[in-house]
Parts: sequence; structure tokens; C-alpha cells
Amino acid sequence: MGSENHYFLQSLPEDSTPNLSSLLFKASTNISLDDPRSLLGREFPGFSLFDGDILVAGEGTNYTNMPMESPPPQEVLNIEQEAKLQNTEKLENAKANESADTPLSTGKRKMVYIYFSHNRESFLPYLKGVKDPNLAHHSKINVTKIGDRLKSQFESNGIGTVVEKADIMDKLNKKGWTYGRSYDESRNVVQAAMTKNDDLTYFIDIHRDSRRKKDTTKKINGKSYAKLAFVIGAEHSKYEKNLKLANKIHKKLEKKYPGLSRGIIQKKGAHTNGKFNQDLSEKAMLVEFGGVDNTFEELNRSADAFADVLSEIFWDAEEVSNTVNEKGEKK
Repeated sequence: MGSENHYFLQSLPEDSTPNLSSLLFKASTNISLDDPRSLLGREFPGFSLFDGDILVAGEGTNYTNMPMESPPPQEVLNIEQEAKLQNTEKLENAKANESADTPLSTGKRKMVYIYFSHNRESFLPYLKGVKDPNLAHHSKINVTKIGDRLKSQFESNGIGTVVEKADIMDKLNKKGWTYGRSYDESRNVVQAAMTKNDDLTYFIDIHRDSRRKKDTTKKINGKSYAKLAFVIGAEHSKYEKNLKLANKIHKKLEKKYPGLSRGIIQKKGAHTNGKFNQDLSEKAMLVEFGGVDNTFEELNRSADAFADVLSEIFWDAEEVSNTVNEKGEKK
């Protein structure tokens, strides 16, 4: 339309005009020059595991380094065969940052629910002798420790928080279900929690990426952080609300912790989940914390930053809705 009537072009940014040759090439070959996956995506079995769309790109994020989850070999999921631990001496002594006293509090009400669909996702620095990212799984040292840090930070900001540490992998094994059904099992856990507590409002599924350190780490003010990525399922009615929340968190992170967020990735289609239990709430999200090479020093800094930003969003929303007073009571 802009080619026919130049008036339409006046309202567009200078770099937004599409390249006609690229559009024609994509239409005729189904290959996008901006997305190298499209060249091979239909040729190799299993290549769809890398599928997804970048809705908001963070610093350095492109289609060659998007968050990636690869199912682990079955043998590594057996506790009897898991790796010995190392470098764990300081983990229990890591304390959350002290936040300033806040007059705001949810009181006894628990508003944030943190859970782990892939609860045994772990980190190579703590697994003795393990080099293969696909083997970075452990029943004790894993992403659940990020939940502990987040809970401490949220509650220091006056927000009651629940950390659900159900061993999803153990539940799958007992039912004879495959790893691919992790979200089905975690869904049962989340729904049970919602039935018991209707105050729960924010639902955060914590994961870690399979990417290596160069894609999952950022230095901010001389300190190393594990980068964050938001994965949004697009095949349900609450998709737009969840996307709006993720975008708000991303923008605040960009302002306060530049480069920490890798952006927002949308998942849909025949070969992916498409929901990730986010259809259960308008304030649900899946967050990838770092990758297989990150340390808990880096992960804890990122957890503090994430809690800082989401706490601001939480209290801004509560002020607007006017549902909570200083004693945590509904008005």
C-alpha cells in the first residue's frame, strides 16, 4: 500500500519498510533470510525442538541462540545414576540481599506461586565430571534453589510467596510417563495449589536453558549475572495478558539491569506445548534462568533483580486495584 500511496509511509519508521525481494523469496521458497532455521527446519527430524518466534529480542538474542530445552537421556533421570556433587560448600550460606523496610505487605496472604516443571534441571559447575549439557540434571542441586532465593526476596518486599518443590520427575517415573509430559504433571500440582488458595495470583515456572555461558551470562556494573528469558505459550485465551506482563517485566529489566533479559520467545504449533500451564492464569510465566554453565552466585543476582522488578509491578498493580491495605487485608 505504501508503494502505491506514499502517504502511508509517512507514519512508519524509516527502517520498517519491508524488502520486496525478501518477501517474494520467502513466499516462493518458504525460507526466511532472517531465520536460518527455516532452511533446514522441514528437512531434519526433531529440528522443530528449536522452533519458536522471538517477539521481543533482548541484547544479543537472535534465532541462532534462542533458549533451547533438550530432553535428557533417560538414564540420567535415575537418582541411582546421577553425578556426584562439587563446589557446594558455600551454597547454603548464600544470603539474600536485605531490602529496605516497606509499609506494604500482603500479610498472611500468599500471592506468588513458584514451581518447577523440570525440577531436576541443574548446572555443570556443581556436577563432578559432567561436561555434556544434556546430562546437567540432579535431584538435590537444581533450579529449586532459585525458588528459595526468589521467595526470600519477594517476602522482603512484603509479598507472600509459596515455593512448590514437588519432584515432578519422580511423579513421572511412578506413573510411567515420559519426560515430555512434565507439564501435564506440573499442571496437576498447580491446579491443586489454586484450589487450596485462591489468593495465588502470579505463577512462575522456573527453568534453566541448555545454552552455554556465552549466551546466558551478562556483566552488569562489573558483576556477572545469569541472563533471563521469557517463554510464552500462544495457544490459549490468556496469551495476550501473559505476554503483556512478560513485556512489562522485560522493559523494567532493560531499564534497571540493561542486557539481563534475553527477551520474549513465543511457542506454538504441533511440535511444542503451546500452553506451559499459562492458560491457568492471566499472570503466568515461564522464566529461563541462565544456562548449564552458570553458577548460583550469578543466578542469585538475577533472582534478586527479577524479584526487584516484579515486586515493583506487583505493588503498582495493587495500588491501582486498591485491593490490599498496609495490613495485607482485602478492601
